[in-house]
Amino acid sequence: MRTAEEEIVSSCPRCGVEIRTDRRFTTWCTACDWNVDPVGPGEEKRGLSRVRRRIAQRYGELLFTELRAGSSGGRKGAGLLAYAIALAVHGLTCVLAAVGVWGLIAGWGGLGMVFGLFFLAMAWSLRPRLNRLSDDDRVLLRDEAPELYALIDEIAAAQGTRGVDAVVVDVQANASVTHLGLRRRLLTLGLPLWEVLSPQQRIALLGHELGHFTHGDTRYGMVVGTAFRTLGTWLQYLRPIPNPNVIHALTNLACIPLRLLVTAVVTLLDLLTAPSSQRGEYLADAASARTGSTEGAAGLMDRLLVADSIGTTLNREVNSRRMHGRGTTAGQDSEGLWEALAAHMDSIPESEYERQRRVGALRGHSVDASHPPTHLRRRLLLDGPPVPALVTADAGRSERIAGELAGLRGTLAREVVRDGYGDL
Repeated sequence: MRTAEEEIVSSCPRCGVEIRTDRRFTTWCTACDWNVDPVGPGEEKRGLSRVRRRIAQRYGELLFTELRAGSSGGRKGAGLLAYAIALAVHGLTCVLAAVGVWGLIAGWGGLGMVFGLFFLAMAWSLRPRLNRLSDDDRVLLRDEAPELYALIDEIAAAQGTRGVDAVVVDVQANASVTHLGLRRRLLTLGLPLWEVLSPQQRIALLGHELGHFTHGDTRYGMVVGTAFRTLGTWLQYLRPIPNPNVIHALTNLACIPLRLLVTAVVTLLDLLTAPSSQRGEYLADAASARTGSTEGAAGLMDRLLVADSIGTTLNREVNSRRMHGRGTTAGQDSEGLWEALAAHMDSIPESEYERQRRVGALRGHSVDASHPPTHLRRRLLLDGPPVPALVTADAGRSERIAGELAGLRGTLAREVVRDGYGDL
């Protein structure tokens, strides 16, 4: 909670209304929005990132209007065309492989083999790649966290789907789901985000992520999703060579038409899959509210709006612990890190949440280029009748889950203090 020392009382220079705010956060006026966004939107991203953001905002607004009016119309034609383009992308990879094999056979023993090996190497790097766990992933298996998996299974059953096969815990202020291989499911849980949520907000978070399995999304399906990755690899190969000499400059010029073509295909796929992806996010939000309650889902979105404070707080804590040498070992220095983060997030005043909501509406804020604007997601939830939670977690259940995460909490806290938050 805010202390008397942290409170500032002043008058708005624009409308004269009394302003009460926390000295740790931006001073602004709730009556006329003076200084609500002192930094401004900043320089907008360029190129493909800018296009994707605009597509996401455009379809997010259109779908908000449709869903608010009760429309559930689909765009099956766009999805089929996206699959056709994705198959063509993978077909080109097969052609490269075939040309490589032909080059090896036809040029056996000569320079033709170099030609063939080059095309085979290209095809191998562009192949469709299924997701898999890496050696660095912190995997929490079912027998190591039965209570957490039981909660996930209960939320999944409430949505008419099944749970996950593996949980990876990392230090990102985020959470996501994806497929492993052909059939297995993976949940990635960002510990910094998990630590700053209430029990019902955590259920809402799990409900949102599992909701993606309930509703199809062609952008992240096996065929289209791997096509996006292949096109991304193409763009890496075709990016301009920095500080070019004469030969490099000529190479850059020669690659421009192909780079523009690949960019156009990516943009077209974005346009075709954006409605499905945006709709999937809104439907996942509805699933979040059903399992964790409307209040829990809306609270989760508010936490996401101030997610930048998570990184700022962790970096401040890391610097403080390093400077003051709170312990003789990294383990002692990391003690209480997550508790300090949660305490700071709990102390954020409602005025700062409201400011962030208004800034989000002004900038069209979204979690990333695949999500609709956050303020529209929150508004769609709150415009409907309040939904009670289908799944709850009492104090005992929350403590048992915390016990299952205790080992990873300590390990990740030590890594954050040792390596710094932004470097992980």
